Amino acid sequence: MLTETAYAKVNLALHVRARRPDGYHELESLFAFCADGDILMAAPRDDGALTLAITGPFGAELGSGDDNLVLRTAAALREAAGVGTGAALTLDKRLPIASGIGGGSADAAAALRLLVRLWGIRPPDIDLFAIAERLGADVPACLGSQTVFGTGVGERLHAVDLDTGGRPILLVNPLRPCPTGPVFRGWDGVDRGPLDPAAWAEGRNDLQSPAVALVPAIAGVLDALEGLPHASLIRMSGSGATCFALFETDAARDDAATALRAVHPDWWIWPSELR
Repeated sequence: MLTETAYAKVNLALHVRARRPDGYHELESLFAFCADGDILMAAPRDDGALTLAITGPFGAELGSGDDNLVLRTAAALREAAGVGTGAALTLDKRLPIASGIGGGSADAAAALRLLVRLWGIRPPDIDLFAIAERLGADVPACLGSQTVFGTGVGERLHAVDLDTGGRPILLVNPLRPCPTGPVFRGWDGVDRGPLDPAAWAEGRNDLQSPAVALVPAIAGVLDALEGLPHASLIRMSGSGATCFALFETDAARDDAATALRAVHPDWWIWPSELR
């Protein structure tokens, strides 16, 4: 049994620049990744079957049929690599579903990394990035799970050298549905300017306003984070509803998590650190 972490994705900044004719949006985003996330496990199956069991606190919200992104990823990789062996996969779903932190995309990327090892595929012999790009806009960034600047729909990735590794972070989600499509459709179409990756703390998330309009509970999360001592940056990630705050020390982050849990026991509150 091999194991791989599907690292939670955080958009430290996300600028929406334009709507495209194909319905997608031109974006500029600084992707960062937490040290924790969902856990994916796999063992080989000699009968060639691909199976998926789902556990964890958010496992009941996902189906394990062929349309599950993890199984679609496994099938795409096996076809591209010409592998005959199957896999028994288990997903420990620890991140909320459709929450703006790349849960599904991170799971797909973790499946690629995990199955390359399980099936003994040589990375030089296959274009993993091309497979990732076909699976979803965030999957290429999640494949490396390192801080990176993304443009296009998020698939054009540019290396950045930022001192964010090890930075304590607190993720908070009100556990309210926040569908991506309506959030993007709620963007007002105003280009508020480019994102400078070196000045990401001065950036913004252009999806925050339409997400709050769709799910007002997000505003409550942001207000609660703003009221925490020692929180240095408060912002929503992706299309929501997860928001985050950065801290200088683990102790300050953990104290903040304890304080929030006492007041909001119905929220998902998750301390971690950036990779």
